[in-house]
Amino acid sequence: MEKTATSLPQKIWKLIKENPIVFMLVIVCFAVGLNIENFFSFRNLNSLISNTTVRFLIALGVSGCLITKGTDLSAGRAVGLCACLAGTLLQDPTYTGRMYNWPEFNLVAAFLVVVAVGAVFGLINGLIISKLNVPPFIATLGTQTIVYGICLVFTNAQPIGNFKDSYKSFVNGTVGKGLFTVPITGEVFPGVPYLLAWAVIFGLLFWFLYNKTTHGKYMYAIGGNENAAEVSGVNTVRAKIIIYVTAGAMYAIAGYLLAPKGGGASSGSGMGYELEAIAGCTIGGVSTTGGIGTVGGVLVGVLVFELLKIVLQFLGVNPYYNYIVQGLVIVTAVALDIRKYIAKK
Repeated sequence: MEKTATSLPQKIWKLIKENPIVFMLVIVCFAVGLNIENFFSFRNLNSLISNTTVRFLIALGVSGCLITKGTDLSAGRAVGLCACLAGTLLQDPTYTGRMYNWPEFNLVAAFLVVVAVGAVFGLINGLIISKLNVPPFIATLGTQTIVYGICLVFTNAQPIGNFKDSYKSFVNGTVGKGLFTVPITGEVFPGVPYLLAWAVIFGLLFWFLYNKTTHGKYMYAIGGNENAAEVSGVNTVRAKIIIYVTAGAMYAIAGYLLAPKGGGASSGSGMGYELEAIAGCTIGGVSTTGGIGTVGGVLVGVLVFELLKIVLQFLGVNPYYNYIVQGLVIVTAVALDIRKYIAKK
């Protein structure tokens, strides 16, 4: 029996039905961009790239947890702690108000220390979830509070700033600044942010990890049916530990980049980022029911969520209402994901 070929309009309609939030927000962005000056500008694009990169790295870490039917509510606080740690290690040595009188660290040494600390907290999450069988929601809710408490003690609830110039340039620098001028608007090209390289590198690494490695296959198998995966010989305990350690390392990298990007770090850094990461993953097609998700989808979801924030800013919406809108998007995305899951059963 021959299969009926699917026409292009049918494929487009199917894509729209599977990703309604993405298409609605894209339409809103174009409507705003066509009516508000400077929305479509290189400066705005650079801001979008910088904000998306940090959130994308966090979402990549969270995505593995979601694919295995888990979650990680400690992500935002881990990012904040790592941002503070990186900030203290890379404060200007000539600054008299340094938080700790530690030996001077170079960029690579500080990076390795921060990633190691993030991975340790990821390991703790992985052990609690896989060895003690504590539900991921409860386990990471507990570690979220612990990490926040450690951050408060570590910083004494004081902000951290005055970073080394090399650290700020490494994160906030651009390539090709002033290369050309846009003929119509007269805008000088501000350059491509260095942060874009981080998004590209880790996006490709995670794509390879998820699609071309045994660990990636095990991850999707656990999310599809953990009991069946165990019967098939998958070491689910080991796989989960690797997933949460990897997630912790990604939060650390995001924190390392966040400190100079935001001009400083504090115990409040990263607050709520875990919810944004979960929302970005869900909008991008990572199912909360497990076993489904792609790196490309995660990028699209995070990008769309960041576009939503910029749209609200350009529309002059009271910043307090932003949380309401973002919350509605999160609930809607999860509700649609659950409906798709039920429809497939």
